[in-house]
Amino acid sequence: MRLSDGIRLALAPAIGLVVALTILSGASQAQSVTFMIQNSHPNAVELEFCSLDRDASWPGGGQSYVLDDGAPTAFPLDCEAGETICYGAWVSGDQGTTWGAGPGCADACDTCCATCDGGETRIMSLGE
Repeated sequence: MRLSDGIRLALAPAIGLVVALTILSGASQAQSVTFMIQNSHPNAVELEFCSLDRDASWPGGGQSYVLDDGAPTAFPLDCEAGETICYGAWVSGDQGTTWGAGPGCADACDTCCATCDGGETRIMSLGE
């Protein structure tokens, strides 16, 4: 074994660590945001959350959450640090009565979004 081979073998773990740290530092960091939502409407309300920064939604897959009582409900969402998440809600069975960004988060809204920063929103009331 030559001296240069020994040096390469000795440096290999350090080089691997540098490469791994470089890859990880460039990746988006996982974070969360918790939406506090209250159904103040007399009927059940369906609800979904959408990212404005990437193709992501919660619960996703064309599904929605259903709120059928008036208690504030926490929706903790795993998201990417700094991304903007909005809610869209509608009366179950009546997509003409909406709040926030509406079904599919298709509408613009000023007060239905939060930044993914590990925090929690104020209670957002639907139906008032």
